[in-house]
This record gives sequence, C-alpha cells and structure tokens, in this order.
Amino acid sequence: MPGEDWSIQEIARLAGTTSRTLRHYDDIGLLAPSRIAANGYRHYDQDALVRLQRILLLRGLGLGLPQIADVLRPSAGSGTALEEVSALETHLAYLREEQNRLARQIEAVVHTIDGLRGGEQLMAEKMFDGFDHTRYKEEVEERWGEDAYAKSDRWYRGMSDAERAAWQQKVADLGRDWTAAAESGTDAASDVAQDLARRHVEWLRSIPGTPAASGEEVKGYVLSLGDMYVADPRFAANYGGTEGATFVRDALRVYAAANL
Repeated sequence: MPGEDWSIQEIARLAGTTSRTLRHYDDIGLLAPSRIAANGYRHYDQDALVRLQRILLLRGLGLGLPQIADVLRPSAGSGTALEEVSALETHLAYLREEQNRLARQIEAVVHTIDGLRGGEQLMAEKMFDGFDHTRYKEEVEERWGEDAYAKSDRWYRGMSDAERAAWQQKVADLGRDWTAAAESGTDAASDVAQDLARRHVEWLRSIPGTPAASGEEVKGYVLSLGDMYVADPRFAANYGGTEGATFVRDALRVYAAANL
C-alpha cells in the first residue's frame, strides 16, 4: 500500500541479510533509510527496497561496494523510475541466463545419477552440459598457446568429482579472501596481502599447462595475469570489481618483485 514501510529487522529477515549490514550501507551512503522512527529504528519504503534488491543483485555479480555505489549513482537529468526498470531488466536477463545454465547442470547431474543407478553407459557430452569451465579458452590460447589450454583442460576433465569440488572451493575461498582484503582497505604490500599473493601463485603453479606450472617465465605470467584481471570485467568480478582487481594486481606485483 502507498506509504507502507518496513523496519530494519523486517528487511534484514526478508532479504537474508543482517541489520548490521544495512546500517553499514547507510553509513557509507549506499542505502539510506526512508525514515528513522522516534525509537531510533531505521525504516525502509518501497523505493529503498528496490535499491536494496539492486545492491544484492550486484553483490551476486561479484561487485564490491565502491563499484556498486558507482553503478547506482544517478546520471544528470535521468528519470529515476525508468533507470531502475532498465537496470533491473538487465539483471533479469543475466539471471535468466544463469537459470538456463543451472537447469542444464541439473539435467546433466540427473543424467549421471540415472545412468549410474541403472547401470547404463554414460554419455560424456551430456554429463558436462552447462559446466562452463572453458569460458576463458580464447584468452588462454591467445596469450599462452593452444597447448597450454589443452593441458589444463585435460587436467580439469581428468579430476574426480571430489577433486574438482575441492579445487573449485579453493578458488572460491581465494577470491573471497582477496575481495574481503580489498574492501577492508588492506595495503598491497602488507603481510595479509602478500600471503594472499603467495597463495595465488601457488594456485597458479598447481594448474598444468600454465607457465607457472612449468616454471618458465613465472614472473611475467603472474604480472600479465594481474593486468588482465584489471582490464577484463569478467575477471575483475572475481575480486569485487575493478578496484578489487587492482588491489590483487598491485599485491601480485609486490610479491613478484620480491619472490619471482
């Protein structure tokens, strides 16, 4: 109904977040409450809820809070309602692509389960439908050659399910820790950042076919990757956006100069 609003506790529960997070969004100017009640509690109206939905969608895409603030900053003379609709339509298209990809993955897993239960011959082309581990194929082949991609691809496909899950978790943990360090304002030369850089290089060394794994031109390879993280939004998203990727690049540069 017009004029209806919700308390900070209600919004935190509905959005699956915390009151502390919402207060932090207010403190940094990302999401202000529509009003503050006499008891000091923040309340949010419909416009605030739409903004929060966009914030959460952008977080889901891997953007950091500074990048989200830039995205949500209105342009001069723009119509706010139309801007919101256009932006949400873009998000909706992305979510539908993800929905389709996940649906294909679900079908692939169901195929494997049914085949194993029935003792049937599995069809490899169906088992990996929707698993987009080749999305950087062209970049890898262009920068380091077809043989580099082929070796890493054979290694990835040769993993057991448990090995692949463990490796993916390791990648996710590393990306999460990089993003958290960047958002907390950690210095690229600090012990925390340099430990992350060490973990990052160790991870790169574990991937067959890469110059890091072969021991050839490791320093140049690491520096080149750092530059690519910043230049390509797809890579930058893994570290909270361009600002996070810049932090990763700078930390890798410091580490490479001292250790590679």
